[in-house]
Amino acid sequence: MNRFFVFRKLLDINCQKSMYYQCMKTSDLKITDFKLVEILKNGGIGVLPTDTLYGLVGKAMDKRAVKRIYKVRRRNPLKPMIILIGSFSNLKLFEIKLDKGIEKYLKKIWPGKISVVLHCPEKKFFYLHRGTKTLAFRLPKNKKLVKMLKKSGPLLAPSANLEGFPPAENIRQAKKYFEDNINFYVDEGKIVSPSSTIITFKGGKIKILRRGACKIHSVE
Repeated sequence: MNRFFVFRKLLDINCQKSMYYQCMKTSDLKITDFKLVEILKNGGIGVLPTDTLYGLVGKAMDKRAVKRIYKVRRRNPLKPMIILIGSFSNLKLFEIKLDKGIEKYLKKIWPGKISVVLHCPEKKFFYLHRGTKTLAFRLPKNKKLVKMLKKSGPLLAPSANLEGFPPAENIRQAKKYFEDNINFYVDEGKIVSPSSTIITFKGGKIKILRRGACKIHSVE
């Protein structure tokens, strides 16, 4: 039976005061457990298995959570991170506008291990796109993960590692990276997988930005 470790914090609104940790050690929690969703909705961040690797996740619509992920992961502040969505309609939350050809193509390749970089020029999402005016999205196929995403909302989800270091393959490695600086760890054993394939669209054709778990050729 898998073991899940949930580290809970009492979060202050401005994330300026000291945070207090309480360790909850259980054996029956699932990735869709309401406690995880509750923590995420309250600005918490943590490590859980995605459809590819372990990810360090937090609510994409919560600036506090996004800021914490950049800080804890030591992420280059100029580089955006991939966002996991629970349904195609979640793109509307980010005011993404698609032409019919691209929309049709995305519905063919999603759900799947393909992250897609889309145009997102809105200033209010600067904290996510970091001035690039683009955001990368992925709609996973993993049913447990999608069920949680539909409850939590879209999650920022870079791989669980410090910038420049290899992704954690298990929770022991993740804890070496993040220690007690995050709210929870969801343990599903060792995970070894290629990263997602990352693509974008240029002139109606696909441009592959990173080769990964799925093979991509060209848009029809």
